[in-house]
Amino acid sequence: MAEPKNEEFLDDIDDAEAEAFAEDMAEIDDEAVELEEIKAERDEYRDRFMRALADAENARKRSDRDRREAENYGGSKLSRDILPVYDNMKRAIETITDAQKEANSALIEGIELTMRELLSVFKKHGIEVIAPQVGDRFDPKQHQAMFEAPVPDTKAGDIIQVAAEGFMLHDRLLRPAQVGVSSTPAK
Repeated sequence: MAEPKNEEFLDDIDDAEAEAFAEDMAEIDDEAVELEEIKAERDEYRDRFMRALADAENARKRSDRDRREAENYGGSKLSRDILPVYDNMKRAIETITDAQKEANSALIEGIELTMRELLSVFKKHGIEVIAPQVGDRFDPKQHQAMFEAPVPDTKAGDIIQVAAEGFMLHDRLLRPAQVGVSSTPAK
């Protein structure tokens, strides 16, 4: 009967080892679960960090764009308000006769110098004159049709009269050129 005692002892040892092994496995499983939780938390923080970094970069780009637009177009309201001054000076210069030039040469020269200085300031600040000519094609992106009229020897869409010049501020339209357009039907 000595043998059965050894078998019982071995069974007891196997049960004890099995319990210890099970406890070790449970501890390893707990550590694995904890490790997975830590990895998930790390990944969440990495994702939040990357999003915050992207948001910061987008905010920097947006502020750079806003700053450039403010530099280029911040004075557009003032620019629009000065355009009638240009129009009036141009009309005044166009109406000067030769007799007036001889009688008031200093005054007229001063007006012409003022007009050149105004154009120089326009150029310095990115304001360009849109000066269409009679016979040019109508471009709705730069011109405003003030009227249409059938005019012989023209094609529909040709400019037949320029009422006022237009202006661009860098790449934006400040004021379209005001023109008359031919409506002569195609033959």
